[in-house]
Amino acid sequence: MSDSPEKPDDAVTAFAKRGVRWDAAAAVIASLVGLLALVVAGYTAYIQRQQASAQVWPYLMMASSDMSTEYMWLNKGVGPAQVESVEVFVGGKLQKDWRAVFRSLQLENLGYGQSTLNGNVLSAGEKVAWLIFDKRDDFLAFRSAAKRAKFGVRLCYCSTLGDCWINDSTNGDWNDRHAMAKCPVVAESSQFGD
Repeated sequence: MSDSPEKPDDAVTAFAKRGVRWDAAAAVIASLVGLLALVVAGYTAYIQRQQASAQVWPYLMMASSDMSTEYMWLNKGVGPAQVESVEVFVGGKLQKDWRAVFRSLQLENLGYGQSTLNGNVLSAGEKVAWLIFDKRDDFLAFRSAAKRAKFGVRLCYCSTLGDCWINDSTNGDWNDRHAMAKCPVVAESSQFGD
């Protein structure tokens, strides 16, 4: 029996005698497989969310019709649109209702009808006649005055999955649309009372 320290060749021989620790290797492999399964599951959930979003995607747009003398909102998307807020401006100034709009445009005694848009839900393919004039001359007078005075609407709406968009025509484009994380909070006093 020798009291001399082990030689390097003896250490390799001792390691070889112990063998490979298969339990540790199996644990590492199992961890990698579990991590890969988690990544695949996360990606699958992301793809499914995208597909579900596409199936309930609303697309609101404002339009006017010379034939029916009306301003309307149309849902051209495939899912319902939940209208969260509506703000109307004339010359950059917030308006409370249609009477205030007509006063700001210096149009009095117009014959019109209106529909509620604020807080409404528009189904896919649905049209809401927001403002209907009794006479074609009233419609033409409103359209002309609205263009001169920079009439604008800011409307925010969401899908049933909580994806939101804002239509903002205050910059001149009737259907300038942007995705939002959520609709901005609009004070009750700023909401348009249609």
